[in-house]
Amino acid sequence: MSELETKTRYDAAEAEPRILRRWLDSGLFHPEPKGSADENYSIAVPPPNVTGALHMGHALNGSIQDALIRFNRAQGKRAKWIAGTDHAGIATQKQVEKQLAGEGTTRHEIGRDAFTERVWRWREQYGSTIIDQFQRLGASLDYDDERFTLDERYVEAVLKVFVDLYEKGLIYRDNYMVNWDPGSQSAISDLEVEEREEVDTLFYVDYPLASGEGTITVATVRPETMLADTAIAVNPGDERYAALIGQEAILPLVGRRLTIIADDYVKPEFGTGALKITPGHDPNDFEIGRRHGLEELTVIGEDGRMNADAGRFAGLTVKEAQVAVVEALKAEGAISRTEEYPHVVPFSHRSGERIEPLISLQWFMRMDELAQPAIDAVKDGRVRIHPERWTKVYLDWMENIRPWCISRQLWWGHQIPVWYRGEETYVGTTPPEGDGWERDPDVLDTWFSSALWPFATLGWPRETPELKAFYPTDVLSTARDILFLWVARMIMMGLEFAGDIPFRDVYIHSVIQAPDGRRMSKSLGTGIDPLDEIEQHGADGVRFGLLAMSSSQDVRYSAEKVQQGQQLANKLWNASRLVLTRIDDDARAAARPRAVEDRWILSRLAATQREVAERIAAFDFSHAVLGLYDFVYGELCDWYLELVKPRLYEAEGEERDDLAATLLHVLTETLQTAHPVIPFVTEEIWSHTPGAEGLLAARVAPAPDPGAADPDAERAIAAAIEAVQALRGWRDSVGAPAGARIPARIDAEGYGETAAHVARLARLELTDPSEYGDEQPVAQVTIPGGAVSVFASDAVDLGAAERKLAERRVTLEKEIARCEGKLSNDGFVAKAPEPVVQAERDKLAALREELASL
Repeated sequence: MSELETKTRYDAAEAEPRILRRWLDSGLFHPEPKGSADENYSIAVPPPNVTGALHMGHALNGSIQDALIRFNRAQGKRAKWIAGTDHAGIATQKQVEKQLAGEGTTRHEIGRDAFTERVWRWREQYGSTIIDQFQRLGASLDYDDERFTLDERYVEAVLKVFVDLYEKGLIYRDNYMVNWDPGSQSAISDLEVEEREEVDTLFYVDYPLASGEGTITVATVRPETMLADTAIAVNPGDERYAALIGQEAILPLVGRRLTIIADDYVKPEFGTGALKITPGHDPNDFEIGRRHGLEELTVIGEDGRMNADAGRFAGLTVKEAQVAVVEALKAEGAISRTEEYPHVVPFSHRSGERIEPLISLQWFMRMDELAQPAIDAVKDGRVRIHPERWTKVYLDWMENIRPWCISRQLWWGHQIPVWYRGEETYVGTTPPEGDGWERDPDVLDTWFSSALWPFATLGWPRETPELKAFYPTDVLSTARDILFLWVARMIMMGLEFAGDIPFRDVYIHSVIQAPDGRRMSKSLGTGIDPLDEIEQHGADGVRFGLLAMSSSQDVRYSAEKVQQGQQLANKLWNASRLVLTRIDDDARAAARPRAVEDRWILSRLAATQREVAERIAAFDFSHAVLGLYDFVYGELCDWYLELVKPRLYEAEGEERDDLAATLLHVLTETLQTAHPVIPFVTEEIWSHTPGAEGLLAARVAPAPDPGAADPDAERAIAAAIEAVQALRGWRDSVGAPAGARIPARIDAEGYGETAAHVARLARLELTDPSEYGDEQPVAQVTIPGGAVSVFASDAVDLGAAERKLAERRVTLEKEIARCEGKLSNDGFVAKAPEPVVQAERDKLAALREELASL
């Protein structure tokens, strides 16, 4: 025990790398693929981008998943936490293109093969960063089986899925309206578009009627797109335009004749009730155009500039073209008026640039046939979403799902397995035979490949032992923003290809905001680096703090909860040293209670084990860890160890052996219960515990002893604790010296086994009832079951105490009067914010309660 005696404080910075190496070297995180998924436990980590570094969302989700993995490993299950990273097409390509720009070249100049080679080199250099950082957190991922969404076996799975879906008619190529991102020069999906509130100018433009009998006025915020107008639409029920339906108008600046059509989509109350139809540059106009067979013209190119069909405006950027078109319309007298128009505008989540809706030849995937089984899986409870409110959000989206544009105009990613030769098209997992074939240059959307993650990482399409042992996985823990991008698509693909749901539970974790409520962002200066927090407070402190913060709602980052986690680790370390430095090395853990406090702590331990297990199973991590904190910090350290200290120092023989066994049992099971939350400090303490074998991380936890529950002991110790707290409060109120022992008598029921504890911890000198005869106590302190009678002694100046209490009463009465006056002021109650008013009411209630207690 000499080594432990020299370690007077827990040093996380020294211990954590050493403990991590023991875990990694043990092979514990790489379970043998035996048994079935029902017998085992698995989670597939949401694969972080290969470009990424650990941020607070990763740290929270990593802490959640690791708590689940470690907890289930301790239940004796083979627990596999599938590790890996995502190739992150757009994000990674941008990183390497930045490097090339710094070298004065571009990807187009060096060519596709050379560019792809550069990206692979970049990945080798930076791709392991976030995996290394997960290890700093203590995440027990299967690092020996790390997967990557572009590794050889994964590519095999992606190509097979594409070909199979193509052959089923669910993947097709079409000229269709897409969200074009000029920043990345690629189409992106609806779910990668973020909407922002913008204030634009609404221009009212007069289109002359071909009959020469006046004009029809349309309102638009994008006059530059009018160059591609192919019709004007009105609502069929709008009497203002009934006579014009079927007539023609002349497109200003261009002279093209536009038919005036009727369509129910048009809102009579917007603008003038007449809508210019530009099928090539607006998704709603595109649908109208398809319904009416309109020509689809485009005047904006994929580079974000006006193309040759824009005539004299060709070559201008979209912004420049808008200015020029407006000037030209003014010159013709075609703008009748303008007004400010606030509206929602789509921007690329990837590049930050404004989306251009364009008609483009792309690959699409029909979703309706795949969506229905995924809807049924959630409706019938095979997949459960937590919190429950996200179930409706999922179902609403799935029931209105649209075709998915799966092609991207990038070079980094899964190149689409389609080849062309003249009019021929070949789709296959291997190249076609013969000469003259050219492969489609596009790659698949990153979310297409990551939709296969839970089963492709386990070896599908091959029938591997890993797939048999760990699919379906048990839980997916993720953020809400990829519920559709990723979660829904994994459910669809798992059912279609792996033959079963990919996971049984989906936990949507909270978003950790900056302390001021803003989103965490480096650019905003609101980011907090979890690695900095680990350096300062240890991984255990960060893990505990994040789990304590977690909620069904978004929460603000709390440095106090991280500090609370650090304090818990230190408290447990110090408590363990107290026990382990005072028992023999040959002691072994066993529950052998001799006193009421032993029965009490065993009862509380079993209850805490059950509660923590139930909370973790219900994804209620904050209550799980805070309940653990209350047990370790309060019941175990502050009370039980204080109650047994005399025995720990003085007991001999069998009594000492029984106490040592019981203490070791309580310590061992406390370490086991706390391990999923604070694994480093618990593993370090375990290494010094007599009888401990192997790693705590590998230990199978015994089930809580149902016979340990002892309501009588819990009542007795709870009363004793309350009595000590009341007596300590009374001592403070009368200014009794800390070391003074005050003569007193317990006049209360239920303290047969605890009177000595109450006396020692409250610094009382218990007297025999006959000792004072008829002498009256100078004070009585109410405790559960009765009171403690205090007798006169030099230690207590009741006159001084009464004067002190009187002064406090006066202060309280003045403050109560002030609060009552404030709350009786109608102006204050009516005008002050509700939280301010409520705070004043709460303060008044607390003051009244304190006065009553005096």
